[in-house]
Amino acid sequence: MRLRTLIDNINYVELVNMDNMSDEIMGISYNSKKTAPNDLFICLTGEHVDGHEYAEEAFDNGAIAFVVERRLNLDAPQIVVENTSEIIAQISDFFFGSPSQKLNVIGVTGTNGKTTVTHLIQKLYEANGQQCALIGTLGHKFFSGDTYHDAKHTTPQAPELQRLLEDINEKCIKNVVMEVSSHALAQHRVDFCDFNGAVFTNLTQDHLDFHITMNNYFKAKAILFENLVAGDFAVINKDDEYSERFINAVSPTVSLYTYGIKNDADIKAKDVVFNHSGASFTCIVKDREYKVNLKMNGMFSVYNVLAALTTALALGMDIEKSIKTLEEIGGVAGRFEVIVNKPTVIVDYAHTPDGLENVLKAARDITPSDGRLICLFGCGGDRDNTKRPIMGEIAGKLSDYSIITSDNPRTEDPVSIIEQIEVGMKRTDGKYKVIVDRREAIAYALDHAKKDDVIILAGKGQETYQIIGKEKHDFDERVVVYKHLNK
Repeated sequence: MRLRTLIDNINYVELVNMDNMSDEIMGISYNSKKTAPNDLFICLTGEHVDGHEYAEEAFDNGAIAFVVERRLNLDAPQIVVENTSEIIAQISDFFFGSPSQKLNVIGVTGTNGKTTVTHLIQKLYEANGQQCALIGTLGHKFFSGDTYHDAKHTTPQAPELQRLLEDINEKCIKNVVMEVSSHALAQHRVDFCDFNGAVFTNLTQDHLDFHITMNNYFKAKAILFENLVAGDFAVINKDDEYSERFINAVSPTVSLYTYGIKNDADIKAKDVVFNHSGASFTCIVKDREYKVNLKMNGMFSVYNVLAALTTALALGMDIEKSIKTLEEIGGVAGRFEVIVNKPTVIVDYAHTPDGLENVLKAARDITPSDGRLICLFGCGGDRDNTKRPIMGEIAGKLSDYSIITSDNPRTEDPVSIIEQIEVGMKRTDGKYKVIVDRREAIAYALDHAKKDDVIILAGKGQETYQIIGKEKHDFDERVVVYKHLNK
């Protein structure tokens, strides 16, 4: 694409050094280390990094034009804009030919449940003979049996997202379901992305290091629903305390669907029962009742299934067929994933207060009367520290025994993180032990567990690494468990 064509189709404040606007732009970059020849380099200003400081490196690597918020001391074309974080989405969408407008895109947002719900929706599409690509925390894949392609973020930055959407379009796949994080919405990564449907799972405390307040957190999530237009649909968890605010964020021209257990909704579950095999319940859809037997466990799994079923309803899919499809699904990697029996060891991504509470309640339902529920967990460094004592208190109340350890400490002192967790733990009568090294903590849990005990390894889920300082170290909890037990 020629630079002149790009300039004519975006909003800018000023043009600098525009002697030759016939230059051909071959790509878009915002990371100077990944900049390629003939790239347009966008100087993003983030929380910790100012892209303007890396413009010279990008120039040396071949960038031929720059999008900036202030003039650079470089002899190169510069497009001055008010906010590079906002303009990057517009540029990316235009550069890749507005691919989302050629696709049926469903966005799933919420504190917990996004990954599972997107996978369930992908399966429902495929059961109805339609291909559906998936984008989210585990990466992206073009069909359910595909391998995951690595993802840096739950929702990619705009250039990667728009390129991926165009790739999906070129593969003649017309449906996409994607996780949409609050960061992505607040940071404009999904601006100019045309969503045909939006699904809300729940809103509980998380990311307050970024959003500061729960109201700001809600406002970020609500953007996804505010941007829906006539012909689109919204699916909302009626039981969540923020449900009415999300409903009010939806235009009256948008088709609204709700689900729940406690409140009246378009799709509702009753008579929920749990056992080692999974969960069963009666599903009520428009006054018709269906028996549902899941291989997934926990109340959160019931809510996730309801979200997927309600999306199926919104898409006009057959409900009975959709239920049969969901009954065959065993779950998603790292989400209440049972990896060992006797003792039962479960790996789960729970890293928020609500997530930890949900997984412990689900685990309690399958813990034998003579067994103990053991919770091994920590909290991530350089993230919302206000949730640490809350999670400590939850573990202390709901577990028979807790082991407080490291999660991804990043650049924080892991001992300091643990001390903040202990503040909440000490508000309870819960018994616990501190073992800073997570590998040692897992070994201790396995060595001291009895065959009827249930051990929850919370926080890491599907991750195969641990971030200590600024480095990633190989760390797959499943591998750690298997190696220790096979000694």
